[in-house]
Amino acid sequence: MRDEPGPLFQTPLGAYEGVRDGDVVRVLGVRYATAARFAAPVPVPPHEGVVRAVEPAPLCPQPLAPGGRLLGDPNRGVTYDEDCQRLSITVPADLAPGERLPVLVWIHGGSYVSGGGDLPIADPAALVAGERVVVVAVTYRLGVLGFLGDGASVPANLGLLDLLEALRFVRAAVAGFGGDPERVTLFGHSSGGDAIAHLMIADGAEGLFRRAVLQSAPFGIRRRRSRMTALMLAAVGRLEPEAAEDVLFAAQGRAQRAARRFGYRAGMPFGVQYGHAPLPPEDRADEAWRRVAPRFDVLVGWSAEETALFAALVPAMVRLFALPVLGRPVRSALLRATTDAVYRRGGRAFATLLARAGARVTTYELAWRPPGGLGAAHSSELPLLFPSVSGWAGALLIGDVDPAALDPLGRGMRRAWAAFARDGVVPAVRSAVPLRIRRPGPRLSAMGR
Repeated sequence: MRDEPGPLFQTPLGAYEGVRDGDVVRVLGVRYATAARFAAPVPVPPHEGVVRAVEPAPLCPQPLAPGGRLLGDPNRGVTYDEDCQRLSITVPADLAPGERLPVLVWIHGGSYVSGGGDLPIADPAALVAGERVVVVAVTYRLGVLGFLGDGASVPANLGLLDLLEALRFVRAAVAGFGGDPERVTLFGHSSGGDAIAHLMIADGAEGLFRRAVLQSAPFGIRRRRSRMTALMLAAVGRLEPEAAEDVLFAAQGRAQRAARRFGYRAGMPFGVQYGHAPLPPEDRADEAWRRVAPRFDVLVGWSAEETALFAALVPAMVRLFALPVLGRPVRSALLRATTDAVYRRGGRAFATLLARAGARVTTYELAWRPPGGLGAAHSSELPLLFPSVSGWAGALLIGDVDPAALDPLGRGMRRAWAAFARDGVVPAVRSAVPLRIRRPGPRLSAMGR
C-alpha cells in the first residue's frame, strides 16, 4: 500500500513530493541532469505530473575509502549508480507560504574520489531546523568518471560540469522549495571546498551563487599538477565507455600509483584541470579570481591539525606519536608543518588574493580536540555542522564524545554559517568549541605574508 502523500512543492521545472521527517521536510534524490559515461551532463527538462522524491541520491561508484573507519563507516546503507546527477533539498517543516530562506548548497569532499551528497554524516536536519535555512546537497561524478579526462576523447572536469548543472537547477527551482535564489551560498569540505573555489571562476557560473564557504580546502596542492595528470592519463590508457566497473576501479588505482612520486599532491591526485572547460589556463587563474572577487562574500578556514586524520592511517606515524617523551612534541611539530604546507598557508594566501581584489573575506580556524579523538583533524567541523547521532556513532574522529552531545557543541558554528548565508557577515557567536573567527579588516591583507 502506498504511503500517505508527502508535502508537495511546485517549481518552474515541475512538481515534487517530499517526505516529512520530524522538524524538516526532505525532497530526496532529485535529478538535475543526465549524462552518458564520459560525456557532458545534459540538464533535465521540465516535467509534467509529480515526481515522488523520497529516496536518497545514489553515490557515484567508488572503491572503498581507506579512512572510512575514522568517520564511522560513512557509506553504510547507501546505493551506488553512475546515474548519480542528483540533489536533495531539506527545508523546515513549518515553512510558511511565500517564505524565502537563505540557501546553502553542500558540496561534499572525499579527494574527488569518494563521498556523496546524502551520506549519513552530512545530515543537514539540525542546520535546517535550528537556523531556518534551506540546504541542498549535491551528488556528482568522481574519480575516472568525473575528474580525469584528456580533453579530447574524454572531456576534462566532468564532475565540475555536473556541479554547474546542479547550480543551474537550484537557480531555476529553489524558490519553489522556499529558498531565495538571490541568497545562495556554496559550502564544501576538502575537495568540495576546492571545487567551490574553482566554480567561482568557471565559465557559466556567474549569477549562480553569491557566497562561498571553503572548509579545509587543500590550497597548498592545487597548482603545478599538469605533469602528474599527464602521467595519470598515460597509466589509465583508453577506457571504453562500456567498460565494467572493476576495470574502471583498476584504472583509477593505476592512476593513483602513477601520482605517488609527486609528494603532497599525490594526497589528492584527482581534481580539476586548468585550461579545459569550464576553467581558464592555470597561468590566468589568479587574474580570474581577482576579476570575480568583488561579486563574492567568502569564508575560508581550516582545522588546527588537519593532517592528524591522515597520520592516523599510517601505522608508523601512530607508533611514532605514541613514543614516551618524544611522541607528543614530534606529533605537534609534524602536524603543524604539514597542515601549514597543505591547508593553512595556502588558505591564507587565497583569502589575501580575494580580499585585495575586493571580496569581503572572513577566515576561521577550528581547534576542537574531542577527548579520545584524533585531535583538531581534517573533517572535525563535519560532526558540528551535521550532528547526526546515528551517522557519527562509532567514528574514531570524535573519540569519547557522545554523538548526542554533538548538537549543542556545534550550535555556535551552525549559527555562524547560517548568519553568513543570510548577509555575508559572520557575527560574534558563543561557541562551545574553540572557533577563532577573523573578520574583514585592514589586517587581513597581511595574512599571506
